[in-house]
Amino acid sequence: MLIVNGTIHTMETGTIPNGFVRIKGSRIAQVGPMSDLPDDTDLDSLVDAQGGHVLPGFIDAHCHLGLYGTAPQEDDLNELPAPSTPPLRALDGVDPRHRYFEEARRAGVTCVHTGPGSANPIAGQSVLLKTVGTVVDQMTVRSPAAMKFALGENPKGIHKSHGPATRMATAAAIRDKLTQALNYEVKCARAQADDQADDPEFDAQLDALRPVVTGRLPAHFHAHRADDIATAVRLSREFGLDCAIVHGTEGYLIAGFLAKEGVPVITGPFLTDRSKPELQNLTMENTAILARAGVQVAICTDHPETPIALLPFCAAMAARAGMDEEEALAAITINAACVCGVGDRLGSLAPGKDADIVVMDGHPFHWRTRAAHVFIDGQEVI
Repeated sequence: MLIVNGTIHTMETGTIPNGFVRIKGSRIAQVGPMSDLPDDTDLDSLVDAQGGHVLPGFIDAHCHLGLYGTAPQEDDLNELPAPSTPPLRALDGVDPRHRYFEEARRAGVTCVHTGPGSANPIAGQSVLLKTVGTVVDQMTVRSPAAMKFALGENPKGIHKSHGPATRMATAAAIRDKLTQALNYEVKCARAQADDQADDPEFDAQLDALRPVVTGRLPAHFHAHRADDIATAVRLSREFGLDCAIVHGTEGYLIAGFLAKEGVPVITGPFLTDRSKPELQNLTMENTAILARAGVQVAICTDHPETPIALLPFCAAMAARAGMDEEEALAAITINAACVCGVGDRLGSLAPGKDADIVVMDGHPFHWRTRAAHVFIDGQEVI
């Protein structure tokens, strides 16, 4: 399969004004200018971009696709009876039949990072999925993809007598569980190294946190306010976590701090109202300010807060608010892939990567532009 005559946004090696992408099986085989295409090329399987724009499939770095349906009874976001639920796996809750998956594909969104809500200080394990398929196991890119933590207003007071009522208590609950998980990890490692040592009694919560405290599984912290963002960084430094900030609504207020700490931020949703006190300082300029400060930035919809199909529009609005256009595209392609730990596989047009490709009939940020062709793993799905 060949895609020809397009403006190729490689997202790694620059933009090719008139180029092609060759697909072999489920992978990208070649990318280059049209002048590099051999004269004897077989043109039987060909998509003519007709001067449109060719990009890696868009990636939503944080949403709840498949866990939140069109009716309240389809809400599988939050496990409210218990304040800490690290063993929960989004993989077990995603319904790939939701119509939003098709709407995502039609918008060029080929991969999503979806997971539990933010009612629990430790909410559970997210999953990274392609947006086509009927069985979630066959759509999975990585599971677990991250452990979801939540700070701020959402986990406060929801759990009545057995949960945190203050920010201090939320952080303390997280700190307590991580300390227990570290001790559990030490005991497990000692038992593995010494045949004479007793295995610790199995604990599902602590076992789920072992890869987090050993740095093998990223920690994604829901945090809006600047002080909550700083708490997330503080906890991560205490326990050596590989962390990313989700939302980071007031990140622009401490952009230099985040850049110095090397903490990525998944911004969004910003196409929304200030529906709670934590959003009073919401500004669309947040993403641009963070990027200019040197923070690695991705953009998310937080679907259903902003519908998944509007992910490219979110990036366009970030560009309108001052973000460099290529940086805005990177925020829904290569940066999103890197923050989700799959930059070696997704997010750019390069030989060897998954052939997740979107062909737009105009500039991706023009309001009338549509996805003319969408490929996932080399198969045309739109």
